[in-house]
Amino acid sequence: MATKMATREVELEPLDRLEEKLKRLVALVDHMKSEQARASEENQRLKGEIDALRSRASSADSLTAEIASLRSERDVIRGRVGEMLQQIEALNL
Repeated sequence: MATKMATREVELEPLDRLEEKLKRLVALVDHMKSEQARASEENQRLKGEIDALRSRASSADSLTAEIASLRSERDVIRGRVGEMLQQIEALNL
């Protein structure tokens, strides 16, 4: 009977190791799931930031175009004012 008991303990030892490995595997899978959830949340946050930055870049592009237009307009006005000053000077008043 003692031999059967010792044999049973020897047979259960691999099962105990398997059980421990399965527990570690389940813990690892749980950890990976939580990491994936965190990564997904971070991904969503970064997508929001990218959208905001794209919007700002678009706004900056339109402002750059407006600045270029205003500078061009300023140059035209300078030229016209210069012509008017020359005409006034030509009057010798």
